[in-house]
Amino acid sequence: MQVNPQMKRVITLVWLLLVPAGMWYTYESYPPHISGHWVDLLAFLLLTSIVATMPIVINEMFIFLIQWVALATFLRYGLFVEMVFAQVAVIVLLLKLKILRRGQFFRLPLNLIMFFMVSFFSGSIYYVLGGQTGPNLAEDTRSLWLGILYALLNYVINQVIISFYLYFIYKSKENYFGKDFFVETITTFITFPIGFVLYILYNQVGLFALLFVGVPFVSLSIIFNLYYSSERINEYLQKAAEIGHQMAERLRVNDVINIFIQKLGEMLPVDYAYILEATNDELKLIRRIEAGKVMSNDLPSMKRNEGISGRSWANQKSYLYSARFEWRGITTGYIPSDAESVLCVPIVRNRIVIGVLLLASKRRRAYEKFQLMIIDILCSYFAIAMENAKHYELTKMQSEHCSLTKLYNYRYFETLLNEEFEKLSRFERKALSLIILDIDHFKQVNDTYGHQSGNEILRELAGRISKLVGVSGTVARYGGEEFVVLLPNASKEEAYQIAEHIRESIANWPFILQETLDQKQQQVKITASIGVATAPEDSEDSLALIRHAD
Repeated sequence: MQVNPQMKRVITLVWLLLVPAGMWYTYESYPPHISGHWVDLLAFLLLTSIVATMPIVINEMFIFLIQWVALATFLRYGLFVEMVFAQVAVIVLLLKLKILRRGQFFRLPLNLIMFFMVSFFSGSIYYVLGGQTGPNLAEDTRSLWLGILYALLNYVINQVIISFYLYFIYKSKENYFGKDFFVETITTFITFPIGFVLYILYNQVGLFALLFVGVPFVSLSIIFNLYYSSERINEYLQKAAEIGHQMAERLRVNDVINIFIQKLGEMLPVDYAYILEATNDELKLIRRIEAGKVMSNDLPSMKRNEGISGRSWANQKSYLYSARFEWRGITTGYIPSDAESVLCVPIVRNRIVIGVLLLASKRRRAYEKFQLMIIDILCSYFAIAMENAKHYELTKMQSEHCSLTKLYNYRYFETLLNEEFEKLSRFERKALSLIILDIDHFKQVNDTYGHQSGNEILRELAGRISKLVGVSGTVARYGGEEFVVLLPNASKEEAYQIAEHIRESIANWPFILQETLDQKQQQVKITASIGVATAPEDSEDSLALIRHAD
């Protein structure tokens, strides 16, 4: 979620005007109870900092479980100390989450304002209602009940401010009362009683209370985060398996690459993506995505050990960089200058590197180590899917093309002709023209110069016809020395003009034969008979169109 620069300046200004003055006012109005307890105070601050470094992160939203420590701190030392500790906890948390990067530093004053306001309003209401703070509240039932109210107000005010931030600062349109909201609510209300336990136990046994309460809580936090991390890894593995199945279903190379890039962008923060293919002694770029757009593959090829991709290829090793300064001296200019995080993985098939995948993000620390493992698995799926797609395309091409002339064969032409007639019947085509060409006396050419020379003429003629027709139609070898040209949306006059150009290219330019019987280069002039027919003018079905042209 982006925040415009003007709003960032306003946030910083509000923090400067509000928080320092508010802290001074709080200190003067509600003096803290800290005389002679500096060691204990530092112990509470240490516990606060440790808990702050262990947020529960769900769907990139951190659940800040510092409230129970804040409650015990507030009841024991007063509002000012709780506010100071809350400010320290925010700084520690943001450093832990590593989000104080360029362009995101406004989050520090933004969160400091939020926690100041939460502490100030909930604490002030507590005091206004007659609540007390200090070491001897065990017998003050009213203050303990007001402590519950303080905890509730603390949570409610916190949620109100968060919702304000989301809708008016971040301009978010997502539903606020989602799964994350309920998880945070449940965990917060579960942990609040721990704050009362810590306060009461501290008054009884002193600093040992921090160990009795803090150690189990920190241990549970570690266990919960480990469990959540394993859940995330399992989720990524499941997604990787699904993506592998989807790629396996694609039969064309471009489709495999497209689904691979698309799914990577859905799984990870990807601003730039490059797929390079290893051919001979260089890496050739075959797909380049920048800012969500497919770019041309006009970047130069790379050698082994050249740049990050070249290193990955040469060493058959994956690389993960969290910031630009880590890779700036390695890259050869492939990666845009505004990229920060880089993830590079070799694409391996049968223990041979067949390519390299390089992903980059504008965010620092955008990728985690376990994601490197997931991408490595996906690259294995990708390698298999690419090999299958290449085999399919090769087989399909061989089944549809003439091996001699590289033109489409009769089987492909017949299928295409039927499809075009269906389009004609649905009025998707205004006309359909067909040209049939037959070389005159071709047997005599073979008998005179040899079949190899005849094949040379067929190849040369196929090239001339294809060049003349271009993208306006489809050229196929109909059989032997016969060729056909299918021209969708071409009138009979247009088809006749193309046929005349073909006839002239045959009549006016002799064919140069290299492989004659006497092994001497010779020029041969040939002629051809050409027929033209157009549907629906000349026929109403495909067979009739061929017969009419023939």
